Amino acid sequence: MSTGAKKRWSFEKVAPVLFLLPSIIAIGIFVYGFIGWTAYASLSAWNSIVPDFTFVGLKNYIFLFHDFRFQSDLRNTLFFTIFFIGISIVIGLGLAILIDQKIKGETFFRNIFIFPMALSLVVTGVVWQWLLNPSTGVNLILKKLGVVHLPKWFVDTTVIPKIHWGVISFGIPVAILAVVIAAVWQMSGFTMAMYLSSLRAIPDELKEAARIDGATELQIYRKIILPLMWPVTLSTTIILAHISLKIFDLIYTMTGPGAGFVTDVPGVYMFETTFRGNHYAQGTAIAVIMLIFISLIIVPYLVSSSRKEAE
Repeated sequence: MSTGAKKRWSFEKVAPVLFLLPSIIAIGIFVYGFIGWTAYASLSAWNSIVPDFTFVGLKNYIFLFHDFRFQSDLRNTLFFTIFFIGISIVIGLGLAILIDQKIKGETFFRNIFIFPMALSLVVTGVVWQWLLNPSTGVNLILKKLGVVHLPKWFVDTTVIPKIHWGVISFGIPVAILAVVIAAVWQMSGFTMAMYLSSLRAIPDELKEAARIDGATELQIYRKIILPLMWPVTLSTTIILAHISLKIFDLIYTMTGPGAGFVTDVPGVYMFETTFRGNHYAQGTAIAVIMLIFISLIIVPYLVSSSRKEAE
């Protein structure tokens, strides 16, 4: 091999690394470095405006898991995640199946359902805060229609059923359902787009062969199409779960913590603890717990995906 060829070979090997190096350094500092700093601060006594990095171990974490507000946050996040993911997937799948029927004006309907994704969660929160306001929103229409017992929406403090758990009542907070409505409105277009692209990728020959064998449309969807879309369902669930666990802006603008913390979530608690209460160690402890919850969902998915790609 000539000297020129060796130099070209060396440059081709080194050039990608040189181009990636600034990004690697930036990510190392501003992502993983700050994660490490957050974890370090969560183990300190820095709970005032004056920095105090005295090591206190897991004291801040133990405090949180005995705290009424944080236990309420875990309960609210659990039920918000279940309803948000479940309803978004059902509505998104239903819309995708309907649009996949080659209906007239498909582009119009597709854009209508995807449009909410173009809005920020802050805008969504403000709009739905007005729509579901017990005295100014859809309740005015219900009142005109003669409904006597008007829903209280996000100001309802009812928990169903009330089961004693720690220092809180465990059950479905009715107020969180109002937030679920707003979140589903925002994200059901996303799930529709995911399922629609998957439906369009399934060969028509497969469905025609099933019809020739005597399968009904319901059987084709139940035994062929839905199983083939399982990877899309898994990916959609992971993405929605990730959004759900770190949600902040929608709830902060729509309801805030709510009476009795019935609509509070860890993101809102972390923000108020850190930047309003100056309890930095407790705030960073909440952030670390949120990161762990998200990692429990994301990391297994990434590992599984990497193994499949390697195979």
